[in-house]
Amino acid sequence: MTSKDLTLRGQTFYWGQRTYLMAILNVTPDSFSDGGKFDTLDRAIAQASCLQAGGAHLLDIGGQSTRPRAEEVSVEVEMARVIPVIQALRRDSHFDSLPISVDTTRAAVAKAAIAAGGDLVNDVSGGTYDPDLLPLVGALGVPVVLMHLRGTPATMEHLTDYQDLQGEVKAFLARQAERAQGAGVAAERIILDPGLGFAKTPAQNLQLLRSLPHLRALGYPVLVGPSRKSFIGALLNQPDPQQRLWGTAAACCGAIAGGADILRVHDPQPMGEVCRVADALWRPQLGKC
Repeated sequence: MTSKDLTLRGQTFYWGQRTYLMAILNVTPDSFSDGGKFDTLDRAIAQASCLQAGGAHLLDIGGQSTRPRAEEVSVEVEMARVIPVIQALRRDSHFDSLPISVDTTRAAVAKAAIAAGGDLVNDVSGGTYDPDLLPLVGALGVPVVLMHLRGTPATMEHLTDYQDLQGEVKAFLARQAERAQGAGVAAERIILDPGLGFAKTPAQNLQLLRSLPHLRALGYPVLVGPSRKSFIGALLNQPDPQQRLWGTAAACCGAIAGGADILRVHDPQPMGEVCRVADALWRPQLGKC
């Protein structure tokens, strides 16, 4: 298939022509990089404003940490973290044109988030954890990001043995995209994510970045989330995730060279500068982000 452009809140995403930035807003106490920094409503809204001012094209709000060994919280806790933030953003006219993604694997949370004013669902399980999620997305008519992973955040570090990493990731995402369409999700509303850092070693993450054109060949837009990830820390011998900005910038360049359409990042302002230069190099039809 060939991906079609997507319009959300009056903003059209022209796949293949430029790089878009999905900014991360973790409203959790335990996310690997910024857990506890934005887990009150006031701080979350203030950070959303900063991310928008920094050039975010989308805002991804998550209430369940997916870092390695993260503990699963109840549906009620996840909703209590996420829904008030979406509601507050939608009451503020400054955010009217900013699409909001909910980072969840649960149909109940996704349903409440879309009802509160969310625009798309980002499912790190690729539609495998909750059998009700893909039919819900199909019924609501919203886009979905399908990510590759193995196991759960509690077990994924031990599930990195692949016979054919590139082929297995591609086959999983192709299969889940077909399942999503079978559940009523329009093909043009599906985005694929290879899942950097999820059941992959540092070397495997680099391999996936190098092989992005093979995933892009499926015809769906591709999202890549390298921001502050542990494989960058391993390469730089940098244990502090917040000190991995330049490593993230290099990984973002590699993703753009491989055809990524969306970068999921913590720092949209400097990564926006990165993608403007990278787009000028690898997307000469536009040359700016």
